[in-house]
Amino acid sequence: MSSWRILCLAALAFFQSSTSAEKRRLSPENLLVITAATEETDGFQRFMRTAREFNYTVKVLGLGEDWKGGDVARTVGGGQKVRWLKKELLKHSDNKDLVVMFVDSYDVIFASGPEELLSKFSRLGHRVVFSAEGFCWPDQRLASKYPEVHSGKRYLNSGGFIGFAADLSAIVQQWKYKDNDDDQLFYTRIFLDKTQRTKFNITLDHRSRIFQNLNGAVDEVVLKFERAKVRARNVAYDTLPVIIHGNGPTKDEELPLVYVAVFIEHATPFMEEFLDRLTTLNYPTDRIRLFIHNNVVYHERHIQKFWERYRALFPDALLVGPEEDLKEDKARTMAVEACKKDPECDYYFSIDSDVALTNPDTLRILIEENKSVIAPMLSKHGKLWSNFWGALSPEGYYSRSEDYIEIVQGKRIGLWNVPYITQAYLIKGSMLRSKLSQVSLYVDDGMDPDMVFCRSIRDQGVFMFVSNRDEFGRLVASANFNTSRLHPDMWQIFDNPMDWKEKYVHENYSKIFEDEKSFVEQPCPDVYWFPAFSEKMCDHLVETMEDYGEWSGGSHKDERLAGGYENVPTVDIHMNQIGFEKEWLKFLKEYIAPVTEKLYPGYYPKAQAIMNFVVRYRPDEQPSLRPHHDSSTFTINIALNNKGVDYEGGGCKFLRYDCKVESPRKGWSFMHPGRLTHYHEGLPTTRGTRYIMVSFVDP
Repeated sequence: MSSWRILCLAALAFFQSSTSAEKRRLSPENLLVITAATEETDGFQRFMRTAREFNYTVKVLGLGEDWKGGDVARTVGGGQKVRWLKKELLKHSDNKDLVVMFVDSYDVIFASGPEELLSKFSRLGHRVVFSAEGFCWPDQRLASKYPEVHSGKRYLNSGGFIGFAADLSAIVQQWKYKDNDDDQLFYTRIFLDKTQRTKFNITLDHRSRIFQNLNGAVDEVVLKFERAKVRARNVAYDTLPVIIHGNGPTKDEELPLVYVAVFIEHATPFMEEFLDRLTTLNYPTDRIRLFIHNNVVYHERHIQKFWERYRALFPDALLVGPEEDLKEDKARTMAVEACKKDPECDYYFSIDSDVALTNPDTLRILIEENKSVIAPMLSKHGKLWSNFWGALSPEGYYSRSEDYIEIVQGKRIGLWNVPYITQAYLIKGSMLRSKLSQVSLYVDDGMDPDMVFCRSIRDQGVFMFVSNRDEFGRLVASANFNTSRLHPDMWQIFDNPMDWKEKYVHENYSKIFEDEKSFVEQPCPDVYWFPAFSEKMCDHLVETMEDYGEWSGGSHKDERLAGGYENVPTVDIHMNQIGFEKEWLKFLKEYIAPVTEKLYPGYYPKAQAIMNFVVRYRPDEQPSLRPHHDSSTFTINIALNNKGVDYEGGGCKFLRYDCKVESPRKGWSFMHPGRLTHYHEGLPTTRGTRYIMVSFVDP
């Protein structure tokens, strides 16, 4: 359903809408809505009808005046609105009780009344609230400067905002630009200035509680029909917005057509995540033509899964698998020739599987640089290995330039003319069809395709650039990737620590150090409970153990324990049995030790352990564990599956304190002292199979 259709249907239905009887925190008498319009168009009249229906007081700026703010439907502009607002708000700058909301009018309707609006504004707890959207407009390079958002839209939209009159007046008094300068860029720079953001207590309506921008979000919005009312509902965040803004998709319609060519030439870790990122690019998929060359049999399963989930996004995609036996240089030639032959192909973007492109705005940023050939600067985490060379040796191979290290480390920021780029780059389609039209870009006997490509570009006198003006992502290390394992990504904690963390560490782990009270619980004395593993880590660890299959049972423990012992034997498999011991100890040092130091002040763990194992409990196998002490200074115990779904019963009782923990959460870890005080037992599992990861730390 198009944004236009949602807007029209919502407009037809609004007369049946009714506001909820929420307790009033702010008075509707102290609310003023301001809009801007030079003509009384059909859209303006629709806006005013909804305003009258819900009893809003509206002040219209600009009626009858000439519009000098530019063609805002297609490009930047709109500054004239800020100039009008600056003058109007001077009248109200001393009114401390007045709340002002500014909205566009031609493509906006109200869906509820002032009481609900003010209640939601009050609950957001800020003095100024701007609407939010999924696109960083008009300057993509500012995207990385926005505060991180864990849920909701990240970027400011100036088509709707609400705040106290004094604060809004102080903000717009800073306007000193032309009528056709961009209003959204003006507000964005104020928001991104941390000093101003704090001073005016500004936030964004990330989850569309008040403002619903339809641009890029049409699929999130449905019309909710009930007996007495109809509302536009955001199903992504389960909110009922008060303002519906049909601001799209005019910006996307003008975006260039990009041929995106993906090359999987060797086994690469974190392939699922790589493919998923193709779908989260901040770029409309109907302006992308996708080509994938996969030359690795192991990755066929990942391509198949990706295609089953996302084929509707890329109906014109071309997938070439290992059965085609197409060499890399021929595959790259096939992909680039498709863009050459299509006069509508504006850009060709080549990306290799060992690129973790974490900035969704990469395509937009590179396009805006307006260069014939440009690469985003990428490097391996913590290393100087990157996707460009700063200089060439006399033989035409790598030579370190004077400023290479400073560029890779981000100490020198800019756009750099370089002789060699690889793994990810953007080429103008017009360049492919002109200066490079007769050039063989990848094929030359005896040379690797990347070397042929860069030499061919240089020989034509075309400059190649690399940009480190934004954070684009990183390169993934593939040299030690062992595909014989069931889930080989688990073993990548040393080679690719950032990718490993994103995949296998709980999404709320870092919040332990920001907000301990919310993300650490103490269910029993000196027993702490905190998020540790992601769902995927839990699943992969259980599946790895079951695939290995050699579960111990009984009192005998052989040499595989490397000198360790268990006071009370369990049905288990140890980490050294599956070859995961050193990876596990790395996890203890990187992720468990810092939590221990925070929760047990004065103790500095060595993070050593020789007893690290997954325990399996079943009613007909080993359902429980008798009271015992652990051979550790402290023990961690991570739940690997869901109580109530996978099993019933289970839990842990600490006898000294007569305290039980009976509802473990998947991925969360208990941590408790191992000796002397915390004598404990494992409570019976009564149904299904329970899995827990146990580690006796600092024995």
